[in-house]
Amino acid sequence: MRRVTGPTDHVVVVGAGFSGLAAALQLAGRGRRVTVVERDDVPGGRAGRRQVDGHHFDTGPSVLTMPELIEETLAAVGASTTGLLRLTELDPAYDARFADGSNLLVHRDADAMAAAIEAFAGPEQAAGFRRLRRWLETLYRVEFDRFIGANFDSPLSMLSPQLAHLVALGGFRRLEPMIGRFITDERLRRVFTFQSLYVGQAPRSALALYGVITYMDTVNGVYFPAGGMSALPDALADAAEKAGVEFHYGATVDHLEGSGRRVSAVRTTDGRRFACDAVVLTTELPTTYRLLGGGPRRVVALQAAPSAVVLHAGLSQRRPELAHHTISFGDAWQSTFHQLIRTGELMKDPSLLITRPTATDPGLAPPGRDTLSILAPVPNLGTGQVRDWDRHGEAYADQLVELVEQRLAPGLGATISARALITPADWARADMVDGTPFAYAHSFRQTGPFRPGNFPRRTENVVLAGGGTVPGVGVPTALISGRLAADRVTGPVRNRNDRRTGAGR
Repeated sequence: MRRVTGPTDHVVVVGAGFSGLAAALQLAGRGRRVTVVERDDVPGGRAGRRQVDGHHFDTGPSVLTMPELIEETLAAVGASTTGLLRLTELDPAYDARFADGSNLLVHRDADAMAAAIEAFAGPEQAAGFRRLRRWLETLYRVEFDRFIGANFDSPLSMLSPQLAHLVALGGFRRLEPMIGRFITDERLRRVFTFQSLYVGQAPRSALALYGVITYMDTVNGVYFPAGGMSALPDALADAAEKAGVEFHYGATVDHLEGSGRRVSAVRTTDGRRFACDAVVLTTELPTTYRLLGGGPRRVVALQAAPSAVVLHAGLSQRRPELAHHTISFGDAWQSTFHQLIRTGELMKDPSLLITRPTATDPGLAPPGRDTLSILAPVPNLGTGQVRDWDRHGEAYADQLVELVEQRLAPGLGATISARALITPADWARADMVDGTPFAYAHSFRQTGPFRPGNFPRRTENVVLAGGGTVPGVGVPTALISGRLAADRVTGPVRNRNDRRTGAGR
């Protein structure tokens, strides 16, 4: 594995999102002096927060899985979630609602889920679910450490017995047909394949190896932090500060100073200079490549994932009929992905993710009120027919409210007392490629060693982390991305259960 050459005593991490915080914790635990430079006033990156009339809005990810990766990241400096972060497992993880009026509660427990499926679709589908669950568990065991949690220097790095096992499992087939081998009910197939949208792919097109996200959701469980999703980066930053990491907020990096292929300092727009031995860049890839003076040449241009419109709403009353996470499936399915990804149209019959975090933490709203978000996938700015979201966004948000009223919550609009809207235009203003928070789609040619690498060839001491590079988009993968970047700086630790030894220097 390629790694940074020369001294690595002082590392500057640019960005305090999940990947930057994870890299900082990993490097501090390995004996490095770490400085984090962040353009915002708080940690979190994509996991932003906004307060409107007493309502707490999480403006980034709303679904949290794989809490063991949080523990692993904190363990790098000898910390744990105890006293820093309180997580609640959501049961059900989702309430799946369908256009025919049926619904299915998605449970982590195998027996509870099988019983729910049997009541929903019959014993054959319940038996198929049990076989599907075993396949997902095997897929996860084969794939996670060797492929998701590993650095690659070239596609040849993938060659291993585990790769043959992954091929035999059907990992390089398509997700929807593979899920269909276990369950045939079309509604159930949606429940176990919609996760492909997290990686910017339609279920029919996504590689089956992304069933690992289905595993995270439906087998490993979904969680929520007390105080909202922004409590997670706050906890990681707190642990990092206690471990000696120095943070500088409100500092936008605009220049890397150095000679030849080696960077010696990071400069900010307000004139500050941070000398360093190595750099971890977690900026959006277009910004990263601008700072580096160019990026790798690719035969086929990178394709961005679809984007999203998210309406955050403060409600004047409680809506207990809505779960913490409700997936509202429209009647249309395949055609929606064609519109979203191929033709750039707004989905005519969209499926929505509705999140009511006050179902778990009432303190995220004033007493007797609720906080709600409605997420609708939309085309990114590169392919979408709607470009002026500043002009059209509020009208589209009103349409989403009307849709939720018709499907799930009559009279919802009349109870909205506060709102904050985020559209592709807002993501674009935050430098996200083509106005999408989901970075580059995880097609085959943008997956694993074919994804933009985390150690650019033009540098000797700059490595990358974040959703645009390996392993990809999502909270768990961002945490892994930070660890992979740290491994490029120090070499991997010999024993990941003993982080404070400084192993791997």
